[in-house]
Amino acid sequence: MSFLLKLLFQVPVLLLSLTIHEYSHGRVAYLLGDDTAKRAGRLTLNPISHIDPIGLLMLFVVHIGWAKPVPINPHNFKNYKRDTALTAAAGPVSNFLMAILLSIIFALARNSFPNQYLMNGLQSFIISFLFYGILINLALGIFNLIPIPPMDGSKILGGFLTDEQYYKYTAKEHQGAMILMLIFAVDYFLHLGIIGRIIRVPLSLLLRLLTGIEI
Repeated sequence: MSFLLKLLFQVPVLLLSLTIHEYSHGRVAYLLGDDTAKRAGRLTLNPISHIDPIGLLMLFVVHIGWAKPVPINPHNFKNYKRDTALTAAAGPVSNFLMAILLSIIFALARNSFPNQYLMNGLQSFIISFLFYGILINLALGIFNLIPIPPMDGSKILGGFLTDEQYYKYTAKEHQGAMILMLIFAVDYFLHLGIIGRIIRVPLSLLLRLLTGIEI
């Protein structure tokens, strides 16, 4: 499959997946008492509101993109650590739920056309689109669970730490962001496949579970 055709599949799915991911953060935060995202106009499913120019550029350069983080003020929560962890978990959970939903549609579509040679172009496109939707959502969900600040995984992990450990851990958020950017840069220029190595095993297992296809 050509690079441009892959982008035709991946970009719309990625934008939708990132949008739902960020919206889920904001929605859960709102339900837990923080209306920061709503007041900032980010409690919306409009992708334009969530596009990060640098994240979009990185999508085309290194094939790893991100959305603009939804603003959250944990001080509005009744339970700072717990509610921050729940809000963080909402993003990856939304991606896993989308992957499950798409896998159901994928199975129905593939069973409708069991012989790939009988598929027409539109049918093949739909099945490929659904597959990439599952793949991208699983990858996003797993990637965001990496426990390096400021990833969602670090905030989820923070919910299980003592107060002292929590504040020391979250204080390294800026350093963690710099480490991630360094990993992205090294990964891209040296072709080490670092990110792929981190998520490949769980991604392969979940993809096989949901689609029966191995990568």
